[in-house]
Amino acid sequence: MRANNPAVTAEMLIRKPVEAVYEAFVDPAVTTKFWFTKSSGRLEQGARVRWDWEMYGVGDDIYVRKLEPNRRLEIEFSDGTAAEWTFTEREDGTFVSIVNYGFAGSEEEQAAQAVDAMGGYTMVLCALKALLEHDVRLNVVADKAPDANIH
Repeated sequence: MRANNPAVTAEMLIRKPVEAVYEAFVDPAVTTKFWFTKSSGRLEQGARVRWDWEMYGVGDDIYVRKLEPNRRLEIEFSDGTAAEWTFTEREDGTFVSIVNYGFAGSEEEQAAQAVDAMGGYTMVLCALKALLEHDVRLNVVADKAPDANIH
C-alpha cells in the first residue's frame, strides 16, 4: 500500500461462530446469497477465481493472495486493488473487519473509489449478518442500483 493511498475499513459483529462467517466468504454457495451472483470456484490460496454480478453484467477476476482458515483472507482484484478480511472470534460471535486499499488515479478519483468501496463492503456485511443470523436475503447488492440492472 502506498503511503498517500487511502485505505477504507468496514466492520461488523456477526453473531455466529467464526467457522460459519469465514466459510460464507470462501464458499460461493453461501457468498452468492448475499454478494455476487456467480463464481468460478471456492477461494483457495493462490487460486484465481471469477466473480460475476450478473444483474449488472459485470465481473472480476480475483487472485487469492492468502488464506488463514477462520482468521484471515486476502484477495487482489484485477484493477490492482486488494482487500483483507480478519475474523476475530468472540463470545458473542465473530467480528469481521474488511480493509480495502490500492486505489488508483488522482486524489479525487481515489477518494471516490474509497468512499464507494466502504459503502459497498458495509452493505455486504449487513447482508451477511441478515443471512447468517436471521436467514433473510436482503438483496441489497442488486437493489442498490436497480436502474443499472440488465435483467
